Amino acid sequence: MTDINVFYELKKSVLEHYKKRYPYFEGSWKNFTSQDILNLIDDVQVQTKNSVSEKWIYTHLKPETNEKLPRKDMLDIFSQYVGTSGWDEFKFQPIHNDDEANQIIEPSKRKKYFIFGCITVVLFGSVFWKMYYKNNQLQTIQLEEKFSNDSISSNSTKVYVVEDKVEKEVELKDSKIEVDKNAQVVIKSPFYKEKKIDLTQTPNVDKVSLQPNDYSNILQGFIKSDIKDWQTRKEQLQKILHDNVEVIVMLKNNLGAEYFNKNEFSQKLIIPTPSLKKMKIVEVINDKNNQITFIRIIQE
Repeated sequence: MTDINVFYELKKSVLEHYKKRYPYFEGSWKNFTSQDILNLIDDVQVQTKNSVSEKWIYTHLKPETNEKLPRKDMLDIFSQYVGTSGWDEFKFQPIHNDDEANQIIEPSKRKKYFIFGCITVVLFGSVFWKMYYKNNQLQTIQLEEKFSNDSISSNSTKVYVVEDKVEKEVELKDSKIEVDKNAQVVIKSPFYKEKKIDLTQTPNVDKVSLQPNDYSNILQGFIKSDIKDWQTRKEQLQKILHDNVEVIVMLKNNLGAEYFNKNEFSQKLIIPTPSLKKMKIVEVINDKNNQITFIRIIQE
């Protein structure tokens, strides 16, 4: 390998060393900015106690090809920057025989290997701990509809764990949740009655049945179905909607919301329209007699 080829290796090592010191830089010498050059000059000063100029970096490090080898004193500085004693040692590094492989590792390299070993141990320990925690501290719970045993959709049902009176959402996937064995769980849906589970009081729960909110499901049926018997709809709406029901319809594209009272909302529901079918119930509140007192709807 010629000295110029070794210099290319040095340039590569300098760039790699710079990236370790400044991890946010992911480019090459080609897009090395003036600020990067100033950073490199400062770093070389700190690491080697030697000064280098911007012009030297522009002349010798940034170009993709080099016709002449720079002065040895500058090569020594950058060789020291990447962890060797100088240019002579750096040139010698790529050539290893069996005897050299058994040489005593320099203190600086021993430190690097020690740090690498510690990081490896921490990573493996972290993976082991996560696996142990998952197997010993987490509990899987299956959610199902009480009467039909149907699966529960994450589109209409949200699950939360309560920590310090704050609700944090838990992923509901394939009708299952995975929570801490001591968690307090709250299950909410406009189509099921709210369910609270304290696993410290009722441990080893592996299945939870949700009781449907009948009036909410009837209302959703009105929105999605093609029933044209408006008189029947009107009579049923009188029964399931409270006289003072409030209905909020959230408009698309952040255009605000519309408010409906019982008569206005009933009139909208008794005649199926394309816009009606694009409505999705996201929140329902019932009174003690199960009549609906509040509805929140979004336009899909």
